[in-house]
Amino acid sequence: MGADPLLRLEGVTKVFGAGPGQTEVLRGVDLTLGAGASVAVVGPSGCGKSTLLNIAGALEPPTSGRVLFDGEDLTARGADALAAFRAASLGFVFQHHHLLPQLTAVENALLPALAEPGGSTPSDLRDRAESLLERVGLRDRMGHRPGALSGGERQRVAVVRALILGPRLVLADEPTGSLDEAHAEGLGDLLIEQATEEGAALLLVTHSAALAARAAGTVTLREGRVVETAPAR
Repeated sequence: MGADPLLRLEGVTKVFGAGPGQTEVLRGVDLTLGAGASVAVVGPSGCGKSTLLNIAGALEPPTSGRVLFDGEDLTARGADALAAFRAASLGFVFQHHHLLPQLTAVENALLPALAEPGGSTPSDLRDRAESLLERVGLRDRMGHRPGALSGGERQRVAVVRALILGPRLVLADEPTGSLDEAHAEGLGDLLIEQATEEGAALLLVTHSAALAARAAGTVTLREGRVVETAPAR
């Protein structure tokens, strides 16, 4: 999806275990995603959606097949090079927020910048964090630590953290699963608009038909295979 794919998966398979007990989670998946495009991956539970996202983000290797980013085969990179790729180019929204309990909401949002050598945060980046947090309804919660935030508020902080450095590829695993309808709509719009405005590719896994419909396209997985690729209605 997209004339010049930023991300391309070619014949990706993933097998867990060995022998009679092995499980083939992905079976020859092909997928392309262009810069500025958004694609929702949908399908029943257990069909391989989260595994696909982890492989696309180089968090785990495929059993076979290739993952190309900007034309480079990520499956040929070593561990250090993959870590550098994730730090420089990837924003990931996990199902579980993984916020640091000792940091405030704005500090958690800025964590990717704080992790850089020197640990300093430019004022314009802090302004960006505050603007994004305000946009997702957390204007009055920026100074609160995760223990004082609801589950939905923590997930919104995690989304802002994934977007803070303007990554080229954003991967989101059920980003609105813990939110009410109003906040889910706003957060979905933020993800898709940021991808479009900043030229990032967005690949998201969701059970929400409303969120999938706002993406530029959908990919349906069933039993580890792509069974349908279509524009969002």
